[in-house]
Amino acid sequence: MINQQEIKSGFYYFVMGWHFITQKGLRRFVIMPIVLNVVLLSGLFWLFISQISAMIDWLMSFVPDWLGFLSIVLLILSIGMILLLFYFTFTTLSGFIAAPFNGLLSEKLEKMLTGEPINDDSWLDIMKDVPRMLHREWQKLWYSLPKIFGLFLLGFIPVVGQTIVPVLTFLFTAWMMAIQYCDYPFDNHKISFNVMKNALGEQRSQSLTFGGLVTCCTFLPIVNLVIIPVAVCGATVMWVENYRDRLRFDMNFKYQHGHSSREVATSSNSADIRTNNHQIVK
Repeated sequence: MINQQEIKSGFYYFVMGWHFITQKGLRRFVIMPIVLNVVLLSGLFWLFISQISAMIDWLMSFVPDWLGFLSIVLLILSIGMILLLFYFTFTTLSGFIAAPFNGLLSEKLEKMLTGEPINDDSWLDIMKDVPRMLHREWQKLWYSLPKIFGLFLLGFIPVVGQTIVPVLTFLFTAWMMAIQYCDYPFDNHKISFNVMKNALGEQRSQSLTFGGLVTCCTFLPIVNLVIIPVAVCGATVMWVENYRDRLRFDMNFKYQHGHSSREVATSSNSADIRTNNHQIVK
């Protein structure tokens, strides 16, 4: 069910991401992901340009002759599928390469928002956490691969593969973008992947809106070079205002009957943080 308030929140967190990448004290943590983006996108763009014609011909070969009158529409949809594949490849590789930098950016922003450091680890301790971060990226990859493979197989069904599947693929990509970038603040607090996924699912309209906006920006030249730190910052604000307090009290994210006094208190605290964030923007 579509929740209009959650859709507005998704837009809000996306805008907040753009605001915070320009804040003093965070800029140096933004530069490295951008540099990695430039190198990775350059290589993938060259590969995309050199192979797109062959990929389009291959996809169109599955369209039966009696659908020839829809060739233009099917061609456009096929290109859309290829672009989404390109996007998925980019985000997967960038996730592995930039994970330590994104985690650090999220940590510094959370400290700025709350005034509370997550930990006092040295650079050596941070480097020791890299294997855990990479394991988390593998979790996200193994979660998404069966779904991507299923959508890929559905793409071979005439008409359905060129009409419904691209829409489903976009929605799933938006969902994965919410998971990808919200995972950094969750993982900084050692919250499990399944708990994080279930938490985002409880506000699915918000997650899909935020992830959908990130997905669209990935296809925009220049903008796609800075979208990763923007998404990390926006997702961190979302974590602080929606999940941080209640998950710190209940790591298993289990709700009982109604709202307890503790939940009311934590909701009030999140509202205070949101007010402070609005003041920062002003």
